[in-house]
Amino acid sequence: MTDQNALKKAVAAKALEYVTDGMKLGLGSGSTAEIFVELLALKVREGLKLTCVPTSERTAALARKLGITLTALDDLAPLDLTVDGADESDRDLNLIKGGGGMLLREKLVAAASRRMVVIADESKLVARLGKFALPVEVVAFGHKSTVQRLAATLDALGYSRVAITLRERDGETFRTDSGNVIYDCALGSIASAPKLAAALDGVTGVVEHGLFVGLATTLLIAGPGDIEVIDRA
Repeated sequence: MTDQNALKKAVAAKALEYVTDGMKLGLGSGSTAEIFVELLALKVREGLKLTCVPTSERTAALARKLGITLTALDDLAPLDLTVDGADESDRDLNLIKGGGGMLLREKLVAAASRRMVVIADESKLVARLGKFALPVEVVAFGHKSTVQRLAATLDALGYSRVAITLRERDGETFRTDSGNVIYDCALGSIASAPKLAAALDGVTGVVEHGLFVGLATTLLIAGPGDIEVIDRA
């Protein structure tokens, strides 16, 4: 059986090769990104100088604990590079992110970066996005009416009878770092990530969705004994 933690550590270590002294760096969220932050901190202690922007409160707390210098996105953008994980990626570098609930800040940081390196193990590389339920972040006010518009938009695109579930944690409605709620949409298979992303952008009440299209520049995929590098065409 493949050791997923070993794969995550290997791909996080590979991502360090893209980091150079003096960079303005975005720090992603999630288990693989956190391993990258831990390895990055070792380089910082050895003298590597960086200024970083975290994509979540959890990442910020970890980075501060490890002695990494942080600042606000507005004070640093544009960033040189962001290193982050993904819940799914295809070979065109379209991503689904947001399983951990940090998708809004993750996308804001990625959009403010000249390059985005995505790190993941081989289980996250798919022929077509959609097996992982798509997170959609929605303003808490009137969110039940927003989800009706969301369902109608999906239906108009041919995604009929999609299970749309309000995310909960520990028996309570999950709230993002920005105070919003998340609906997870079990699409099964996404015919066109760009087309779906554009449609979701137009739904009133939707703050952001987990489709990252045209943001990733390099995908690092860890498999047993090898790391595949996929660059944007």
